[in-house]
Amino acid sequence: MNLRDAASDWITEALALRLAEHESATLVQQLYRSLKEWIQHGELTAGDALPSSRYLARALGVSRNTVLAAMDRLLAEGLLISRQGAGLYVADLPSLLTKAELPPPLPVRYSTRGNKLLALGGTLSPRHRAFVPGVPALDLFPREQWQRLLRRHYYHAQIAWMDYQTNGGLPELKAALCDYLRLSRAVRCQPGQIVITQGAQQAFELITQLLTDHGDSVWMEEPGYGGAQACFLASGLTITPVPVDQEGLNPSLAPASAPAPRLIYVTPSHQYPSGVTMPVPRRLALLEHASRTGSWVIEDDYDSEFRYDTPPTPSLQGLSEQASVIYVGTFSKVLYPGLRLGYLVLPDTLAKDFRRAHARLHREGNYPVQSALAEFIANGHFTRHIARMRSAYRQRQACLRTALAPAVAKGLELSDGHAGMHLLARLDTRAQEDLLVERADKADITLSPLSRYYLSANEHPGLVLGYAGSTEGELMKAGKWLSDAYLAIKDDT
Repeated sequence: MNLRDAASDWITEALALRLAEHESATLVQQLYRSLKEWIQHGELTAGDALPSSRYLARALGVSRNTVLAAMDRLLAEGLLISRQGAGLYVADLPSLLTKAELPPPLPVRYSTRGNKLLALGGTLSPRHRAFVPGVPALDLFPREQWQRLLRRHYYHAQIAWMDYQTNGGLPELKAALCDYLRLSRAVRCQPGQIVITQGAQQAFELITQLLTDHGDSVWMEEPGYGGAQACFLASGLTITPVPVDQEGLNPSLAPASAPAPRLIYVTPSHQYPSGVTMPVPRRLALLEHASRTGSWVIEDDYDSEFRYDTPPTPSLQGLSEQASVIYVGTFSKVLYPGLRLGYLVLPDTLAKDFRRAHARLHREGNYPVQSALAEFIANGHFTRHIARMRSAYRQRQACLRTALAPAVAKGLELSDGHAGMHLLARLDTRAQEDLLVERADKADITLSPLSRYYLSANEHPGLVLGYAGSTEGELMKAGKWLSDAYLAIKDDT
C-alpha cells in the first residue's frame, strides 16, 4: 500500500467517525467543517493529498455531489489547491500560532476625551429598577392600539419609502408635529423647519457636526444632562460649565475667562436634573446674551408636557426674534425610549442644509413608523396619552413623597416637583451620597448620584429619583427602603 492510499484510508475512517446523522448540520457542512479543522490545526499539512471524491463518496456512503460541495468550499477559501490530473492537495498556508505563542494583546489606551466619555456612562442604568430617571410609564403605554397602527402602516407602506430619503422625515409627521408644537409649546415653525431624527442624541450630533469646529466652546448647565455632555465631549468641544440657580442657567455666573460660546445648551422648561423652570425675564436675558456673542442656543424641551400645578411656560424658541434658537424634542419620554424618534425645529436659514447633512450621515428612514406616529398625533391619541400620563405621574410622585416623608421630617430636602418625571433629593455630604448608592445597589435599587451630573469640582451631593417608570407599589417599597436607609446613616455621616 502506498502512502497516498494509507492517507486516504485514515482520512476516510476519521471522517466516518465524525459524520453523525442525528446532527443538525448537513452532511456537506459536517465534511467541510471536519476537513477545515484538520487543516487549520495541522492534522493535515501542506502538500497532503486528499482522497478522490468518488473514493470518499463510496467509502462514506454519501453522494458524490455532497463531497464535491464540501471540497468546492475549501477550494474557494484557499485551503485546498487542485493539481491538473493529480487531485486535491492541502494548500501551503501560514502556520497558526498556538495560544502560548501568541503575543500579548495590545494595551487599551483611550483618549482623554474617551475616558471622559466613559466616565459619563456612570449615569446610565444597566437595567430598569426603581428610581431610574428618564424612564416613562411603559406599563401604561397603549401597546395594543400602537401595534395595530404599526401593522396597518407597514402593510400599506409605499414602495417609495423603501428607497433612500432626503426629506428630513415623513411630511405627514412633520405637519402633525408642527401643529402640536404651535398649540402646546408656542413654537413658531412650519413643517419645512422640522427634521426628524433617531432621538435627541442624534439631533445634538447634527448640531455639533454642522455648527462647530474642534475646540469651540459650548456653555453647559451645571449640573446638566449627561447625554448632551457626552455628545459635546465626543465632538471635541470645550465645555464651560455654567452654574444653575433657582431660575436656571445664569449667564452672569459664567467664568470671566471663558471664551464666547458657539453653543449654549439649556433645558429651560424643566432643568435637568435640578427641576427649576427658567422664567421669562431670564429667558430674554439669555437670548440677548446669545445675540451679543453670536451663539446658537440649543433648547432641549425633553419633558415639558408633564406640568402638574403650574401653567406651561412658552418655549424659548417662541420668544426669539433673532432666530438663534434650535429646538430639540424627543418622543422617548412621552411615548417610549425604544421608539428612537426625536426632532429638530430649525431656523429657516439652517433647515435645508440640516436635511441634506442628515440624509448624508444617517440615512433617514423607517417611514412606516413615522406614518403610524403621524396618525397617532393627528387623531388625538398623543394628547390623550400625555393627559393620562400627567395624571399617573402626579399620583406616582405623591406616592414617593409619602414613602419619603419620615426622611423629609429628619432633614432630607426634596425638589418642588411642579413638573417632570423625577425628584431631586439633596444630601448634606458626599459621604452620605456614596453610602446610599452603595447600599442601594446591594438592595437592587438604582440611585443616580447628583455629583455625577457635574463637570467641575463644584459638585453638590444628592440623588436624582425617577418615579415615572415605576408602579405605585414599587415606589412605596423602594421609597420606604430609601427613607429607612437615609435615617440609618443620617447620624453616622
